[in-house]
Amino acid sequence: MNIQIEIEKKLTEHFQPAHLEVINESHQHNVAPGSETHFKVVLVTPKFSGERLINRHRAVNAVLKEELANKIHALALHTYTDSEWQGLYGGAPDSPACLGGMKRRVS
Repeated sequence: MNIQIEIEKKLTEHFQPAHLEVINESHQHNVAPGSETHFKVVLVTPKFSGERLINRHRAVNAVLKEELANKIHALALHTYTDSEWQGLYGGAPDSPACLGGMKRRVS
């Protein structure tokens, strides 16, 4: 199993997120091609309600302690409650309006 999938699995099991993104940013660093050493995590969960930012990060680090000790060099964390996420981004963006695709008549 690759490291990105391990991270996704552990965070999903522990936090039951409303939104989770685990992005491998290793290619932006001086590492071998295909490396999994630098990650960005966007985690939205009601479990962060009432928690200070430092406590949210500590909770994520605790869940990923094995990966941080042995596999991950850098981990950027963006942790939000549901209401913070809604306030910042309003949820998932709407899909664009359909223009008819293949059914559209061409004059």
